[in-house]
Amino acid sequence: MNLTQNLSQLLQTKIKLGDRLDNMATVITKSKLELSLERELKDVKATSKNLQSGVFRLLVLGDLKRGKSTFLNALLGEKILPSDVNPCTALLTVLRYGDKPQAIVYFKGDRPPEYLELSQFKQQYTIDPDEAKQLQQQDALAFPEVEYAAIEYPLPLLAQGIEIVDSPGLNDTEARNKLSLEYLYNCQAVLFVMRAVQPMTMGERRYLENYLKDRGLAIFFLLNGWDEIRKGLVDIDDPSELESAEAKVQTVFRANLAEYCQIEGQDLYEQRVFEVSALNALRQRLKDADADLSSTGFGKFSSSLEQFLTTNRAATEFKQAQMVAKQICDRLTESVRRRIPLLQEDLEELRQKVVSVKPEFEQLQEIGKNFSAEIIHMRDKQTKNLLNSFQNYVLGLGDTFETDFVTYQPSLEFFDFLRQDKREEFNREFRRAFERYLQDKLARWELIAEKELELAFLQLAESAATQGANYRQLIERIDEKLIGERLLIENNLNEDDSPGWAKWAMGFFSLATGNVAGVALAAVGFNWKNILVNWLAVIGISSFLVIFTGIFINPIGIAITSLGVGAVQADRARQELLRATKKEFVKTLPAIAKQQQEVLAETIQDCFDEYHRQVMERLNEDIATRQTELDSLLAEQANTGEQRQQEIQQLQKLADEVTAIYQSVESLVAN
Repeated sequence: MNLTQNLSQLLQTKIKLGDRLDNMATVITKSKLELSLERELKDVKATSKNLQSGVFRLLVLGDLKRGKSTFLNALLGEKILPSDVNPCTALLTVLRYGDKPQAIVYFKGDRPPEYLELSQFKQQYTIDPDEAKQLQQQDALAFPEVEYAAIEYPLPLLAQGIEIVDSPGLNDTEARNKLSLEYLYNCQAVLFVMRAVQPMTMGERRYLENYLKDRGLAIFFLLNGWDEIRKGLVDIDDPSELESAEAKVQTVFRANLAEYCQIEGQDLYEQRVFEVSALNALRQRLKDADADLSSTGFGKFSSSLEQFLTTNRAATEFKQAQMVAKQICDRLTESVRRRIPLLQEDLEELRQKVVSVKPEFEQLQEIGKNFSAEIIHMRDKQTKNLLNSFQNYVLGLGDTFETDFVTYQPSLEFFDFLRQDKREEFNREFRRAFERYLQDKLARWELIAEKELELAFLQLAESAATQGANYRQLIERIDEKLIGERLLIENNLNEDDSPGWAKWAMGFFSLATGNVAGVALAAVGFNWKNILVNWLAVIGISSFLVIFTGIFINPIGIAITSLGVGAVQADRARQELLRATKKEFVKTLPAIAKQQQEVLAETIQDCFDEYHRQVMERLNEDIATRQTELDSLLAEQANTGEQRQQEIQQLQKLADEVTAIYQSVESLVAN
């Protein structure tokens, strides 16, 4: 209840904040004064829209049979998702608020969405274990034409701006795992569900290591079925035996999860790892929606989630809104303070002043050209470096293949291998193991590339700060030439006074560094990490495996069947299989490295090109609007003195109104 109530309060505050930003944009637009604030108005409107319609997305991950559906049903307080022991959900599903219960299936391409009752949805889009097993062998999706499904339900928690993304199980098909990967950077937190009586399986270790480690994601670990530890005791009523058993399990989890709970040097293990009993919580909530769930671990978990969502995440959104509001308020105030004295100038004198600032405008354009060249240079440099890195990484896979692949290799029952049907089954499993190995290796390199790109963008951000300071000095010099003084706007957000384009370009500085300008980037929705992750999700490893078609069955199979029968021969067969696989693998590594060069180069360039486009669009707009402002002043000098006086009054009134709205934004955020 606390979680729902506090999220409700937060949602109302976000709506109020969005309304005030909307009001600010409306007041400026309705004034019909030529102030050239189009870019700032776009940012204000986009931020307002994000506040009013934005949601907190929670991505739920976990291996099959970890109780994910039971956990979600307990969190929501109703049995919405199927949580039977046997069936497995075949789609990535988004739970969100709706006035009536229904399911909406979204398809790829132009096919319109399908609206279904929940019972119809469960019937049509749930697969049985046999079909699931067959799909797993084929590494295929049950419904390849479907993008995702949304379940809408009128629940209080969902009504507070929460969306829950329920992913297919980990260690399922690689095709399904890729669906989950694509959502990583579009969610505010990851809820990783594990089983207390089966701590840290190989698949869970693999997924954490390859897909979640070092990505800066907020991960909450739910150790589900904690009450089941008691069931494994010799004496279930012995408190000391239970304490000892729980301590052993806690030690295992802490040893494996502690590194994922280190945030900027802080140990957040107690705030990120929770021992829960989802089934008990669900039973209690179905009987009483307001039941005390402290004994199930849900109370502690929901408190931490509430703290994270209503404080940590909200602080970022609110500072973003305040910064965007301040940006347009400052730009308007600056324009008014410059415009009013110039409206009182003699026409000829004004023309001379406009001509006098031409060198400064040329220098502004030069700054733009220099920064543009710097971005392009960084793009080309990183493309070359990362292509070399990828090639060396792929070619080096052969050096550690035998050590790395042993954890993926399916068990080889030698006598079964002599049977044709079992041999074919083994080859299918071997191929899937190889796919998983390649997918994980690609994911590890993608993380290496991510770190390199992060450093490159930080360097560009630092350069933007320097270039922005130079740009600002030129603007002040222009003001000094035009009106005889520099227009310095009061700064009470502890941020630098860089121009808007530079603040956007500096957006890769985290709020944690104290640079509020860093949040500007989020309003635009540009995320280079998504571009890189989508490269991995799109290429997968299907194109790689074309090279391997048939190599497992023929030369390797012949080598193994020629060894004879017996335990020693079986062990030799395993070794021979690994050696033969490595031999064929190493042969194909150069082709693999070459095959992805072009696609990878385009992906890296896309990261920088989108950044370049956004920065230069903003910078060029800023220069153009400042020039347009002066041109409009010259045109308005033809007006009568009375008309100019009316405009001066309108300008002052507008500045006062916008300042008052900004102060209300500031007050709302502070409170």
